[in-house]
Amino acid sequence: MDLQNKIALITGASRGIGQNISYSLAEKGVHVIITARTESKLLEVKKNINSKGGKATAIPADLSKETDILNLFDEVNKRFGKLEILINNAAIGVFGKLVDFPIEDFDKIMNVNLRAVYLCCQQALKIMIPARNGHIINISSVVGVKGYPNQTAYTASKHAVMGLTKSLAAEIQEYGICVSVILPGGVDTEFARQARPDLDRSILIPPSDISNTILYLLGLSDNAMVDEIYIRRRTNKP
Repeated sequence: MDLQNKIALITGASRGIGQNISYSLAEKGVHVIITARTESKLLEVKKNINSKGGKATAIPADLSKETDILNLFDEVNKRFGKLEILINNAAIGVFGKLVDFPIEDFDKIMNVNLRAVYLCCQQALKIMIPARNGHIINISSVVGVKGYPNQTAYTASKHAVMGLTKSLAAEIQEYGICVSVILPGGVDTEFARQARPDLDRSILIPPSDISNTILYLLGLSDNAMVDEIYIRRRTNKP
């Protein structure tokens, strides 16, 4: 895919992996539509991109709310009339033992980590299918295939993203749309440090490795696609 002037929507773009993805795609000539809950941080990312000659549009949204998601895609369609790339990156984590884990926190995790991904895919496809073109990349996690203590709800949500991605890829392949999933483990972000305070920061994966992986996926020829990529820390430690 030639990335110049392509339209990409990145969720969770105000910090961490999403922010780095936004910068990387903008540097390649992509017009990035960035979304997150915190408007001030989102506008800062937009300012940084535009100041370097890139193209960024900021649309704040709370992805735990269906109305915000519908309004987000309505705005994308009105302003651009197309969407070639969707990066479902936004996620939240609340951690604790299942035995006394509040069901309210379970619901919060599922609303953002799974339901929002489902709804964003659904709305993106309404734009991509008529164009018979597009690439959806879901950011899961190493916990999408593994399990760690005190992360049952978060782990369940990321396993579900894996299943969603695999099923959707088979469902829409006839339209020329690719669906891929990336499973990062131990990325050097505030989120990872909160989830795994035991990790040695010096061996965490830089967010740029995730961005470079996305550029690789988007750079493949029309005759190739990658279903999933598992990126883990170069260590034997869990």
